[in-house]
Amino acid sequence: MDILRIATAGSVDDGKSTLIGRLLYETNSITKDKIEALESASKRKGLDFLDLSLLTDGLIAEREQGITIDVAHIYFSTPTRKYIIADTPGHVEYTRNMVTGASNAKVSLILVDARQGVVEQTARHLSIAALLRIPKVIICVNKMDLVQYDEAKFEAIKDSLSSLVAQTTFEGQEISFLPISSLFGQNITQAADKMPWYQGNTLLGELEAFEFAESLAHAPARFPVQWVIRPKTEEYHDYRGYAGKISSGTFQVGDVIKALPTGQESTIASIEKFGEQLDRAVAGDSVVITLTTDVDISRGNSLVLASDTQAPQLKDFAAHICWLDHQALSPGKTYLLQHGVNLTKAKISQITERLDVVAQTSSQDVDSLKLNEIGGIQLRTAQPIMADVYAENPSNGAFILIDEFSNSTVGVGFVK
Repeated sequence: MDILRIATAGSVDDGKSTLIGRLLYETNSITKDKIEALESASKRKGLDFLDLSLLTDGLIAEREQGITIDVAHIYFSTPTRKYIIADTPGHVEYTRNMVTGASNAKVSLILVDARQGVVEQTARHLSIAALLRIPKVIICVNKMDLVQYDEAKFEAIKDSLSSLVAQTTFEGQEISFLPISSLFGQNITQAADKMPWYQGNTLLGELEAFEFAESLAHAPARFPVQWVIRPKTEEYHDYRGYAGKISSGTFQVGDVIKALPTGQESTIASIEKFGEQLDRAVAGDSVVITLTTDVDISRGNSLVLASDTQAPQLKDFAAHICWLDHQALSPGKTYLLQHGVNLTKAKISQITERLDVVAQTSSQDVDSLKLNEIGGIQLRTAQPIMADVYAENPSNGAFILIDEFSNSTVGVGFVK
């Protein structure tokens, strides 16, 4: 079965944790002892219903405040598909958690409180979903029970959301709108009997129907080398294999490849996966590639197809950055840039803009970026990195910035 990665987003108290708890409960993904503990905890709180948010809000501070603070990863499955959900916080000060939690997602669930309608965080999360190029966005208008399941209320919110989506830089991404009540299980896995006016899919139906054909298999071929295998035994005295995970594209036995950054060429002699010989391997496969000739290749180098004339080697480039550190980003400072297994020094030469993700505008006269702010930067690396433009090849277009003294990750970047 394939695995679908999902990220939740929404403002504070929009019901993200309850929604995930409901999905777990109705897909029978909770063990009996957990259900008993949930019933006991709900009774202690004086509730006449199950507090399903307790299934995901695991930190003491989260349970005390009734909010999500850190990203939690939740696993469940149906007969046709496995799911991994990143439950991300809603507070504006946790924007960085939403960016990192959603970085590998194929679907973004953005919740809107039916009583509140579109708020600042809705615009923020839509902008981040667009920036990360998440293929499908499902906007769930939650807590419909608190507006008496009113169709007119849902349609008004949908119209506002449609206007906001039109202002956001979505490119080829699917957008769906669903009325739900996660507390009472309306339109989650079963059709909503309280909303007969809604004829669309349930939330689980949307997730099950979504086809995310792995477009990365058709992207430019990229194979970052993680390890060079030289057994040096009598049986394998001349063996030299290059181990790693194909980040994008397809490699086949007989392909003429080029090693970056040296530019040396050779031909693929074999592709091995857990001892099995393959004719071809695609994005996501962890394999060992051997070549017909000995080439100077080491950890951190990349293999690309020799026919790829646009294979990147970037030293001076522009990027979007989400700043994660309490100390503001200022031009002129040097950081460590990690792209895949490659680590090199990088200097921020200029901050080109600060994005207002709510108003969908940008400011060019900027001298710093603060915690959770998103902006544009120009940077120069000590050594070239083999990165693609993020919009064209997300798997090979992202990087992180690390403070070289504290070793903290201070920024997440996307090559422009």
